[in-house]
Amino acid sequence: MKDIDNICKIALVQAEPVMFDKSASLKKALRYINEAATKKPDLIVFPELFIPGYPVGMNFGFSVGKRSEYGRKDWKRYYDASVVAGETEFQQLAEVARETGAYISLGFSERDAVSGTLYNSNVIFEPDGSYKVHRKLKPTGSERVVWGDANKEYFPVTETPWGPIGSMICWESYMPLARVALYQKGITIYISPNTNDNPEWQATIQHIAIEGKCFFINADMIIRRSSYPSDLQEYNIVSELPGLVCRGGSCIIDPCGHYLTKPVWDKETIIYAELDMNLPAACKMEHDAIGHYARPDVLELKVNEK
Repeated sequence: MKDIDNICKIALVQAEPVMFDKSASLKKALRYINEAATKKPDLIVFPELFIPGYPVGMNFGFSVGKRSEYGRKDWKRYYDASVVAGETEFQQLAEVARETGAYISLGFSERDAVSGTLYNSNVIFEPDGSYKVHRKLKPTGSERVVWGDANKEYFPVTETPWGPIGSMICWESYMPLARVALYQKGITIYISPNTNDNPEWQATIQHIAIEGKCFFINADMIIRRSSYPSDLQEYNIVSELPGLVCRGGSCIIDPCGHYLTKPVWDKETIIYAELDMNLPAACKMEHDAIGHYARPDVLELKVNEK
């Protein structure tokens, strides 16, 4: 590992997106960035699909072998609210990254600039306004009828003064080889934008922090039933959801698997913390999954980068 700065100040935003509303979700993100900037963080992190929200519980009229016209209308509405990388929304986020001098990680529904396919994506902006996008490798369960498999930008990492930073979106973290592909790039901070408020997830993120000897940033969100537009075609399904659809649980795990910050439930907040960047190297004394604890003569991972 190269020498890195000792402390990374982080602002982890747990907030509710404005469902199906691209401009309002962006406005809310910018407001939170400006609020966090008063603490002068080095890194600001948002949850999965913060623009334009994660439509938990909806099925967009899909069933096995069938689609519905009402579902197609809701999907097109979500498509229209999705973001083309590099266009207006990105320009505003790049500008605020330059103004704050912070790295900014944000989940968004990406609309391909050429095809009609959507991708569940995460972007990391650098303080100079440049950015890298990661597309989710394998959408989970019924997500597959909304977002496509990543066709490029599989494992981008961002070089920072605190070492390389990368992201795995939600259940990508249950893909062992994908985790290793990220570890092999030497990441010190593993960002996980997600919508996992189940207790089992907490065990998963502690394991990954220990396995990768990295800080795990668990970026979860708040979603309320009331945040869904009432004029959705599929609102009859939405109306059956609980009042609080996703409870959050955002937290930060250190490379020893300990909570640096405990999970926060049921509210919007910004979690502030200072990461001791001596730990990722120090913890590798007895276990380095891609170094002295690996057996490349026996086990080899081949990664097809795009």
